[in-house]
Amino acid sequence: MSSLQNKIDFAVIFSVKNANPNGNPLNGNRPREDYDGYGEMSDVCIKRKIRNRFIDLSKEDESLKVFVQSDDRNIDGFKSLRDRADACEALKKAEKNKDNTAFAKAACEQWMDVRSFGQVFAFKGSEVSVGVRGPVSIHPAFSVSPIEIQSIQITKSVNSVTGDKKSSDTMGTKHRVPFGLYVFYGSINCQLAELTGFNDEDADKILWALRSLFENDTSSARPDGSMEVCKVCWWKHNNKNGQYSSAKVHRSLKIEPKAENPHSIDDYEIELDKLEELEPQVYDEL
Repeated sequence: MSSLQNKIDFAVIFSVKNANPNGNPLNGNRPREDYDGYGEMSDVCIKRKIRNRFIDLSKEDESLKVFVQSDDRNIDGFKSLRDRADACEALKKAEKNKDNTAFAKAACEQWMDVRSFGQVFAFKGSEVSVGVRGPVSIHPAFSVSPIEIQSIQITKSVNSVTGDKKSSDTMGTKHRVPFGLYVFYGSINCQLAELTGFNDEDADKILWALRSLFENDTSSARPDGSMEVCKVCWWKHNNKNGQYSSAKVHRSLKIEPKAENPHSIDDYEIELDKLEELEPQVYDEL
């Protein structure tokens, strides 16, 4: 299949209810926020969730492979990125021949996330260092309104080990956002898609992952149903360069609070400015 022929822009609106969408390890794992009090989810966190959806899909489609797998989603048994790369014969051959172009091509053909987001291949002891630029770019997510962060104290009912001097009711802290409406934007670049082999079928998988971003993403900080994709806007241009800049397309999505203290998506007004000859597909997931 030929590479992507139409530039794509997208936006994803999601809600958070009594959950910690993306904790900051440098701040006691409190939900991330900027200096103005708006909630934030990093682009790295979003890409991790997309990769996790790819991993879920790969259980049905064996041809879909993911290079960057977290330990809790490891499905191929490799313990490191180096081990996973070494298991690919095409990569080993390209590395032996010191052919960076062949190395990058083989990596993109092998792994969906590499041809989507790119990857740096630089392993200790290797004579090959290859950087792949991916066509899919994703912004960090920010809340539409400033968020409130609640902190609650928790206890444990048993000692961790026998003879532990600490009391069984050692205190801990959990943090959560009572409610927040977040939005993030992204684009898919056709020129970079030509270099990695990213095609329309891959774009459909990205869309599928965005629409189901928080499925199988349960944790103590994010109970089932606490994070929900509300709406996905998908703009497919009629050429490779796009009829409009990505910035202008993203600005066409307007989200304004209707209440002083919003508690649900119903407390927001969501509108799309019309762009001539560029009608988005809008997926309402509520």
